[in-house]
Formats: sequence, C-alpha cells, structure tokens
Amino acid sequence: MLVFSGMPVSDSLSSIAEEVHSSRMKKIIGDIRIDIENGSPVWKALEASNLLKPHSISLIRLGEKAGKLTENLRVVATEEQKDRNFKSKLRSAMMYPIFVMSITAVVGIGIAWFILPKLAEVFFQLNIKLPLITKILIGLGAFLGKYGQYAIPGLIIFLFLAYYSIFVYRKTKIVGQFILFHTPGVKQLMKEVEVARFGYLLGTLLEAGVPIIVALDSLANATEFLSYRNFYLHIRNSVSEGNSLQKSFASFGRAKKLVPVPILQLVVAGEKSGNLSNVLLKVGLMFEDKADATTKNLTIILEPILLVVVWLGVVAVALAVILPIYGLVGGLSTT
Repeated sequence: MLVFSGMPVSDSLSSIAEEVHSSRMKKIIGDIRIDIENGSPVWKALEASNLLKPHSISLIRLGEKAGKLTENLRVVATEEQKDRNFKSKLRSAMMYPIFVMSITAVVGIGIAWFILPKLAEVFFQLNIKLPLITKILIGLGAFLGKYGQYAIPGLIIFLFLAYYSIFVYRKTKIVGQFILFHTPGVKQLMKEVEVARFGYLLGTLLEAGVPIIVALDSLANATEFLSYRNFYLHIRNSVSEGNSLQKSFASFGRAKKLVPVPILQLVVAGEKSGNLSNVLLKVGLMFEDKADATTKNLTIILEPILLVVVWLGVVAVALAVILPIYGLVGGLSTT
C-alpha cells in the first residue's frame, strides 16, 4: 500500500519499522532496508531475510522485473493471509474438542488424586462387597494417593512428548497426518483446505506469469501434508517431461482420493481451453467457502459428541460411588 501510494521502498520499510514492536522484526526490516539502499533488488533483500516462502520471492522477483512490483506485493500479501486462514480453519476445528477434553482431564485427575483416596478409605472401613467399577475407581485412587506426585507429572510429560512427536516433529508428523486424514469430519476439512490452497496458489502463480513447473514446485513447498507434496512433485516431474496435466493426473494412482474427480476434470478443461489460471482461482474460492461451511458443521457435530463423552465419565464416577452406598443401605434395611 505504501509503495502503491508513491513512497519509495526504503521509506516504506522505515515507516513499517516504526509500527513494529518486536525488536527482532525491527532488526530484520532494518537489514532489508540497508540492503536495498546499497543497491540490492527488493526480491534479493527479502530472500536474504528468510521472511517469505520461495514462491512469494518468485512473485516479487517477477513483479520487480516486469514493473509490477506493487501488484505482485499485493498478491503475496493476499496469499499469505489466505494461508493463515487455511491454517486457522484447521486449528479452530480442533480447538474446541481439545479444550473440552483438557478441562475434563484436569477435573478428572483432580477428583482421582484428591477425592478418591479418601473415598477408598471409607469403603475399606465399611468392609462391604464392592462392584467392579468401584474397585477400579478405588484402585486408581489408591495408586494416585501413593504415587500421584510422580504419575501425574509423568503422564503430562508423556502426553506432551507424544503430541510433539506425532503432530509437530518434522520427521514423524506424518503419523499425525495419517490419523487426521482417517478421522471422519476432520479428513473432509483437511481435503477441502488443501484443494483450496491448490487452486488459489497455483492459479495466482500462473496468472502472475510464473512458469508452471516453478509454480508446482512452489506449491509442493507450501503444503504441509506429505501426501499432497508427493502429488504436486509427481505432477511437476511429469509436466517437465512434456506430459499434459491430464496424463499427469492419470499416472498418479491416488489423485482421485486427494482431489475430487470433478475438480480434476475442471483443471484438465482449463488447460485445454487456455484458461487454466482462472479455473484454478475459481476452484480455490469455491473450496474456501466449502472449508468455512465444514468448519462450522464440524463444531456443531462435535458438541453433542463431547457432551456424551463427558456425561459417560460423570455417570461412571457416580455409579462407582452410589452403588456401594446403595448396597450398604439395602443391607442395613434387611437387618
């Protein structure tokens, strides 16, 4: 926006730096400004900062060479915003169940650690026959009463390490992706988010004049899902050998599972008509709307499921406590 208003790039960066609160970001912007003032192209200064992805740098480089820097900067900004929106959809879909289950776990651990050991002592003193569910609950309470100071922190550390290794660590997060892609509801959302990214990003790059092989390579680097990255790399390699997109899709066995068949047909039709970038952009917009709807529906569906899960936990604890008392009262009435 600043460059579009006629302000030089160097002055624009100085204005941005004044509004930034992070000292690290101020230093990065300052280094970019110094590089540009020393004669470095904008794209090269941004590349050295490692702030942007390779495909964004390619867009800025093309825009700078073609005299369309402002337009391409706007495209990069829009693409970054959409990428954040795509990731936000996945986070928002998972945030509610994680929050509810975390609160449930904290309350459950608190009851098991502080209340159950005392309850166990009462039942032992009554010397009555206990139901199986009560024995299990009392056994858990006795264990936590004796080893809780070690077991609870150990469980928390174990869960954190398991989450990190399954969903965060780069070499093993493919396991987490496999789990999510086989979870009903979440699978559909992840597919829609990735197809929306496929359409918007590839369409944007092609519309800006980026060669299709470079655009596909950038698309592969932009995705976080290994199955889609392999799909994009396969298409890139196939197209670089002179094949059409139709042949490239057909030669990848799982193409129809990753991208809906009608979308593949639309892309093939767009390639044949010479209108590929526009078709891809429309696909991106369509699946962005689909992802929004799926996120809302997933939250609505998860609410009653989580309520049932919490209800089952409450009922289990209530039965474990009430059944022995009921048996004791029945025994007193018979005597």
